Amino acid sequence: MKFNSANRRQKAFSLLEVMIAAALFFMAVFAILGLVSSSLGNARRLQRPQVDASPVLALYASTNILIEGTYNGNLSDLLGEKYRDYVWTAEIREVETNRLFRVECIVQPYGRREVVSDLTTLLYRPMSPPGSLDGGNFIHR
Repeated sequence: MKFNSANRRQKAFSLLEVMIAAALFFMAVFAILGLVSSSLGNARRLQRPQVDASPVLALYASTNILIEGTYNGNLSDLLGEKYRDYVWTAEIREVETNRLFRVECIVQPYGRREVVSDLTTLLYRPMSPPGSLDGGNFIHR
């Protein structure tokens, strides 16, 4: 069976037609993605700011001395006015007699019990005064 070159030309698309179709397809996809991302960007501006307990934990990680106790404050003092509706609480407890402390930080909306973010870490601070496990009575309330 022999194929005529004229028949083959009619049954297949040329490279130029395929390239034009691909270009139109990608332009349509990127246009749709652009519309979706711009509408998501507007929705993000209406949402609350991203809240995380890591700045509070970083505050205690950057100090050389830890004293057992419970501390709290307003998140806006650390991160600015956008976070004025959030409060943080940090609980510091000695977990070993060699001045190894557990620091647990939580962030909550002001006036509510809902926990938005919480982080816990262990910090070794040999310069700290003796904690409850080392016979000290330095507990901040």
